[in-house]
Amino acid sequence: MTQKPSQPPDLIFRLGAIATILVTLTAAFAYVSGWASPQRLTPDRVVSAFEAISGVHQGVRRNHAKGVCVSGEFISNGNAATLSRASVFEEGRQVPIIGRLAVPGPNPEVADAKPPVRSFALRFSLPGGEEWRTAMNAMPVFSVSTPEAFYAQLEASMPTPETGRPDPQKMAAFLAEHPETQAFRDWAKTAERSSSYANIAYNSLNAFRFIDDQENTRFVRWGLVPEAPFEPIRDDQLQNPDFLDSELQERLEEGTLRWQLIVTIADSSDPIDDATKQWPDSREKVNAGTLIITHMESQSDGDCRDINYDPLILPEGIGGSDDPLLSARSAVYAESFNRRTREQAGYSHDKISKSDDEQEMEP
Repeated sequence: MTQKPSQPPDLIFRLGAIATILVTLTAAFAYVSGWASPQRLTPDRVVSAFEAISGVHQGVRRNHAKGVCVSGEFISNGNAATLSRASVFEEGRQVPIIGRLAVPGPNPEVADAKPPVRSFALRFSLPGGEEWRTAMNAMPVFSVSTPEAFYAQLEASMPTPETGRPDPQKMAAFLAEHPETQAFRDWAKTAERSSSYANIAYNSLNAFRFIDDQENTRFVRWGLVPEAPFEPIRDDQLQNPDFLDSELQERLEEGTLRWQLIVTIADSSDPIDDATKQWPDSREKVNAGTLIITHMESQSDGDCRDINYDPLILPEGIGGSDDPLLSARSAVYAESFNRRTREQAGYSHDKISKSDDEQEMEP
């Protein structure tokens, strides 16, 4: 991650004694978190924008608020071990996972049929206490390429008091100022909503680094491809606001759910810092193994409830990229996590001082 931080020289000198990867990660985290300058976009502002769209829902995530916990394991076939030295890819390795399937948006009561996208977050528990956390979405590209553009999109999406809907002029102005949204908009026009969490593919969208035993680095994106064939949402499901959970339970009663973990390797010409741009389908792909889901639980008391699926919690052998959305996601997820856990403990956001907020968010 090469984004230049606004740090004083003496601080940079002290940090120089730390491994380079930790220095750059901390710098990018601080940059997007707003510590380097009070004028910069902060996680607090982004999370508050989510709350402004749909209100404050105590104790739940500020985005992808509605979801369900799942658990199972990942079984590596060894194919990705030549790309990354991460223990998760050792041949035959069986790794327990705790995941969360969800729909996007800050409203935990949203009808499942409304959002066109599904999401899948995972925590792989690896030997030696290592973890790999990833948050994927069922779409080919992201709508914007920077944290600032994402915040502008949230602002344009805020409902007006008069109509309860976003101001069309504000949204039109946002789209005119951000032509990079066109690829996502083109996809969204024709995308079919899935009838299940289990029959759709999920993508990392952001690029990451795989590092092998010889310190060779390759930039990759990964995704989950389901074994279940895709089926569009049915008419009867439109009448059930919570059909995704009940449909998933029915599938699990019949057997396990499976996806293949597919790693796509970037060419030297592919953008690694822009999630709005797809890589060509012709890029080399490696099937790294099988993800198996065996159980589901309510998100209110399931094992996924207290997990922050920070995409920069990575094991040895996997690293972040220069994509600015990665460090922003990490910082915003931390702020969302802090707010909802305080609420679960009986504290409101207003009772916590800003200095306490920032202290809790230190990596």
